[in-house]
Order: sequence, then structure tokens, then C-alpha cells
Amino acid sequence: MSIPQSFPDRQIFTVSEINQLIKGTLETQFADVWIQGEISNLRIPASGHMYFTLKDAQSQLRSVCFKTQLRTLKFKLEDGLAVLVRGHVTVYEPRGDYQLIADYLEPQGLGSLQLAFEQLKARLQKEGLFDSERKRKLPLLPRKIGVVTSSTGAAIRDILRILHRRNRGLHVLIYPVKVQGPGAAAEIAAGLRYLNTFSDIDVIITGRGGGSIEDLWAFNEEVVARAIFQSRIPVISAVGHEIDFTIADFVADLRAPTPSAAAEVVSGVRAELQERISTATIRLNRSATRHLADSRQRLLMLSRSRSFKMVEGRIRQAQQHIDDLVSRSAAAMKIFLAQKRSLLAQGDHKLEKVNPQQVLRNRRSQVTLACTRLRHAVLHGLEFERSRLRADAGKLDVLSPLSILARGYAICQDSDGHILIDSANVAPGDPVSVKLSSGALDCRVLKIRT
Repeated sequence: MSIPQSFPDRQIFTVSEINQLIKGTLETQFADVWIQGEISNLRIPASGHMYFTLKDAQSQLRSVCFKTQLRTLKFKLEDGLAVLVRGHVTVYEPRGDYQLIADYLEPQGLGSLQLAFEQLKARLQKEGLFDSERKRKLPLLPRKIGVVTSSTGAAIRDILRILHRRNRGLHVLIYPVKVQGPGAAAEIAAGLRYLNTFSDIDVIITGRGGGSIEDLWAFNEEVVARAIFQSRIPVISAVGHEIDFTIADFVADLRAPTPSAAAEVVSGVRAELQERISTATIRLNRSATRHLADSRQRLLMLSRSRSFKMVEGRIRQAQQHIDDLVSRSAAAMKIFLAQKRSLLAQGDHKLEKVNPQQVLRNRRSQVTLACTRLRHAVLHGLEFERSRLRADAGKLDVLSPLSILARGYAICQDSDGHILIDSANVAPGDPVSVKLSSGALDCRVLKIRT
């Protein structure tokens, strides 16, 4: 096919080329954007990546959050949640759709758990459960320690390891509990009350390792706060990581940033441990600040690199393509299985028809039906013949001479036994026999009347 020469200077692109150009333009112009909206059409396939639509009252934008970013979220995404998203705009070339790649998400406004946390915190603070005046000092050198935590978690292992290393003479009494999920708060409170029945326990540690606000929520329950407040033994709260704060932390006599730090506090001289913790904190903050600054600089350089964006874009495009293939494969497998089930059902139906047991059951059923019909036919025939016999017997009875005799008639016979039906067949003086209905008479003709 010849190309018209009306536009000799025109540039012709393939679909892939124009998609690549648009993708490059979008990724350059919108490499780092913040967008607010509401999540809808949320789905997470087996790959672990999250696909959703970010919308407002007038428009919507397809969005993707890959599982490497999802792992850093501390809240659960769901349809209808208002969020603030940071990411970059790109094009998914196979479909020509432009979309937002989300690198960071945060909810807009307070979530339900956070709101409950703030309300309970304000109420308990007003009641005086957080007052520093009521907090008790920890014993300088405790001899026996009670621990309320999970018996299988990392927290108890860290506590026991540090206590063994720093002070092997310490006695430890462990009350194992659930530290998350339904019933966990009640178990923790019961453990605190139980350890308070011992007169020789000097201090109690309660806590767990880090997690999301949902994971740590048992230590935000009022029943745990009340149990800590009512404890006659000093309580150290060691929940999560340094950045995690719970209601238990505010009520406890001392908050340890981690379970390991709680073990450090109770296993050494207080002043020495405080100095070491302070020094370590300063060094950690400086190291973290320096490390974060270096990481930010390297990340900034990488984010500005065109080649990095192309590689990252291709990887994510391939990940989306894999998700598409998985979805198609699942649909095809469902259709294939449905077809095979239909063929199997048809085969079962055909086999059932030629099954010897089924054939025998059918033949038995047919024989039973035939026997029933034959029996009915024989009974009907017998009844019909009985009716005919009764009718014939009636007719014979009507025509029987005996019946005639019973009505008063008689049969007259000559001496040879011939029935006389005409008076001319005998003469006066001839012997005759007269048969009656009952018995017979031997007579002689006296006179003939015509």
C-alpha cells in the first residue's frame, strides 16, 4: 500500500513507541506527586501487589502499590478510606493505561483505633492514672522478677538472654499470655493480678515485641491499664519498639522502649544502666541521623537517574503483566475444569446405562411390572369367565325342564319312555308315566279328549 504524499514531513509512530514517549513524559513531569482521594475497587491478587482506584467526586485514577511498599504500612487499606498518597505517574504500556505508582500512603484524619486510643488516654489521664506522683521507684537490685508476656515470642527470649548474661542470680517467674487478638487483654490483666499474690516478687515486666497498632492493641485496653494501676508491685511496660506508645506505657511505673531494655533496667545498677542507655541513645540517634542523611542523598541521586526509573518501570510493568497472566490462567483453568466435569458427568450417565447392576435392576423392575400386569389380566379374565358362567347358568336354569316342573307342569311318557306331546299317540287303557317336580306317577289312560 503506497503512502500518500499529502504530508511528506509527518512522523509516524507505532502504538508501542507512542506509549513509551507518553510514559517518559509522564514519569518526568510527575516523578514525585502527592494526591489525596478515596480508595475504591481494592484488590490484592496472589502476587501481593495492591491494585485500587483513587477517586474524588469528579474523577478517578488507577493506582498500584507494590508489596515492597505495602510491608511498611502500619494501617490496613480498605474501600472507602480517605488517604494521602505519594508516588509517580507512569503508563502500563500493554494496555496504554496511565496510572499512579504509590510509594507511600497515610490515612487522612484519625483512624478508629487511634481515636479510641486518644479518648481512653484522655479519660484515664483525667482520673489520675498517669500522674507521676503515684509512680513507684524500681528496686535498685531486685532478686525476683515476674514477667507477663507470650511464652513463645521474641520478647521473652530477649529478656531471658539479657538477664542470664547480666545477672544470673535473678529469679524469673513467667506468666504466659496471649499478647494480641481476642482475649489477650483479659489474660494480661489476669497475669498481673496473679503475680501480685506473691510476696517475694520485686518488679513485674509486661510487654511484647513490635507490631502494628492492631497488634499492640491489647496493651491499649482499659482492663490492662486498671490492672497495672492497681498493682502493688512496680510494673515496667515494655511494648513494641521505641516509637510505639501504648496506654500501658503511660500507666506503668516505668516505660522501657523494648523488652530488651526492660531486662537491662532490672538486671543492673540503676544509675549505671541509665547512663549507658543515655549514651547509647545519643549514639544511636547520631548514627541514625547520619545514616538517614546518607540514605536520602543516595535515594535522591537514584530517583533522578533515568536509567533506574526505566529499569524500575520495566520490573513493575513485568510484575503487572505477571498478575494479568495469573488472572487469565485462573479463568482458563476454571473453564477447563468445568468442561472436564461436564464430560465426566456425561460419561457417568452413559456408564450407568450399561452397568450390569443397573441393567439387572431395570430387568427386575420390568419383570415385576409384567407379573403385576399378568396377575391383573388373569384375575380380570377369571372374573369375566365367572360372570359369563353365571349368565349361562341362569339361562340354562330358565330353560331346564326341572324349572318348568317346579312351576306345576308335568312330563308324560308312554311305556317306551317317549314324551307324549299329542293325545293321539295313546289309546284308552295304555299305561303312561307322569313325571312331576318331585317324584313320578304310573297311570293308565281312561279317556282321550281332543
